[in-house]
Amino acid sequence: MDFTLTQEQTALADSVHRFCARDYDAARRQSLIETGTYFSADNWRAFADLGWIGAGVSEADGGFGGSEIETALIMQAFGRALVLEPFLGIAVLALQTLLALPPGEHRNALVAGIIAGDVQVALAHGELASRGDTDYCSSIATQFGEGWTIVGEKSAIHGGATASKFLVSARCTEGIALFLVAAGAPGVSSFAYRTIDNQLVADVHFSEAPAIMIAAPPAAVTAIAAGHAHAMIGICAEAIGSMDELLVLTAEYIRTRRQFGASLSSFQAVQHRMADMLVELELARSTLYYGLANIDSARPQRDHAIATMKAITSTAALFVGRNAIQLHGAIGVTEECIVGHHYRRLTVIAVLFGNEAVHLKRLSMLAMPIWDAQQVEVAF
Repeated sequence: MDFTLTQEQTALADSVHRFCARDYDAARRQSLIETGTYFSADNWRAFADLGWIGAGVSEADGGFGGSEIETALIMQAFGRALVLEPFLGIAVLALQTLLALPPGEHRNALVAGIIAGDVQVALAHGELASRGDTDYCSSIATQFGEGWTIVGEKSAIHGGATASKFLVSARCTEGIALFLVAAGAPGVSSFAYRTIDNQLVADVHFSEAPAIMIAAPPAAVTAIAAGHAHAMIGICAEAIGSMDELLVLTAEYIRTRRQFGASLSSFQAVQHRMADMLVELELARSTLYYGLANIDSARPQRDHAIATMKAITSTAALFVGRNAIQLHGAIGVTEECIVGHHYRRLTVIAVLFGNEAVHLKRLSMLAMPIWDAQQVEVAF
């Protein structure tokens, strides 16, 4: 894969950077936090009007002809600015899950609504016991005549606090299927809360909630896996943007902060620490390219690339974030210092959709050969 950006991709990256610098500085972000909204409807409308929500969607599906590279460019810029709006949950995870489904009336309408910015749909799949395992689902769907009802509870739904519709995974007799449930439907109760990185998520309880099946097994499982693969591309790109910004902020700080009559940047130990941070960042950046290069590969190869990317990025995110805090000293953990906000977001990214241990285990399983027990001879 050629990662030289086209003119259109360069223009997209520049437009997102300009928007974040002009309309999403630390003061404006802090105002969203202090008011307790953590979300701006005007910003979301701007994301849609500027074409960012549909930037990574093909023209055949109503998008602007881009790919996962456009998504990564947007998320990287959002990582630098620590954007609070649920772009990851709605414009990446839910949208890419829908795009992986066969075309249909509900699927096509939802995709068009999300791209236009008129509808917010959140994927309600993660559960408390899943621990990063995207194949886990304990919610139950029961058919009554031509309709369905769902019983179960979904945890930490990204975009769930502002979504008007939920794309819910639940088990039926044939396996895991996907259902559409209105946020205000009978039997649906949600609890929105702030995570340590000032993002809003929601826990949603379904008690015989009326639902419409939009994907039966096994198409639903394939779509959920595809959506999560794209979402991990998104959060790893966001982590790289955040780490890039942390290195810039930390380099500036150690050049101006003086100890023992000299700037911190003159101390060899500090220089070594900054070099180690840069190495971790560039390693994560390389694995992002590996993930992008294999996102459309056959599932075993794609899953191997995504697990590798997420495991290494999780490690790098924590390393860079912790060292940035340490080099800033006590000021780094104050609410007024943006470095602490970056560290909290990187801490969440490190565990989102599975931490390093989860993906290393996944890699070991993917690399494990499948033996035919009848052909294996054991000698003692």
